[in-house]
Order: sequence, then structure tokens, then C-alpha cells
Amino acid sequence: MKKTIFYHDTDCGNVVYYANYLKYFEEARTLYMAEKGFSVPALIERGLYFVVARQEVEYKYSVRYADVIDVSTKVLEVSDIKIVFENLITNQDGRLCTKGKTTLVCVNKNGMPTPMGADVKAAMIPAA
Repeated sequence: MKKTIFYHDTDCGNVVYYANYLKYFEEARTLYMAEKGFSVPALIERGLYFVVARQEVEYKYSVRYADVIDVSTKVLEVSDIKIVFENLITNQDGRLCTKGKTTLVCVNKNGMPTPMGADVKAAMIPAA
């Protein structure tokens, strides 16, 4: 996912505000799942909700106003109720700026862990 950094993404030093990386990871995961055939609204219709259970972020190099970043997404691990995603953010020069690892758990409308369904799980299994 390509994204241009706008002023509203930054802090007073024109550096991306640290919490905004979580939004970039979320956008990239949503697009990844949609590319695999699973939109968030369709999953909700099925009674499947994915919630963040764990988030890791490693800030390696500052992203600044007007930079163009690429947010790559891949799945590291899948179980019946869990997906672990990795995100890498590089800038327009190809420099690695941020690494993220997000664990999502599938829950039902009552917030209880529930299997995501064989079709979702199969689509998320990382290629060997």
C-alpha cells in the first residue's frame, strides 16, 4: 500500500506521530484481507470480528511530512482463531522505517473467541 504523508499525519517536528503507524497497519491489513476476498463488512455479516490482541512496533527511521511510504503486509501465523500479521514500512528511498507485528483474534458479537471459518483460515495461510 502506497501512502503520501500529509501534514495532519505529523507532529510539531514534521515527523509522523507514533500512533499513526497503527492506522497505516490497519489500512494495509484491511486491504490485504480484501485482496484475499474477505471484506470487513462481509465478515461482520457472518458474525466474525477481528480484534487486536497484541501489537508490536519497532521504529527504525523517521517518516516525515511529504514522504511517500510503502506499507507491505504478510501473514506470519494462522490458527483457527488467530492471525499474526507483519507490516514493514519503507520510505521513497527504500529505507526500512518501521516494523510492526499485529496479532488479531477472531471473536463473535459477544466478544468471545470463535473460529474464523475454514475458508478464511485457508486464504490467510502464508505461502510456503
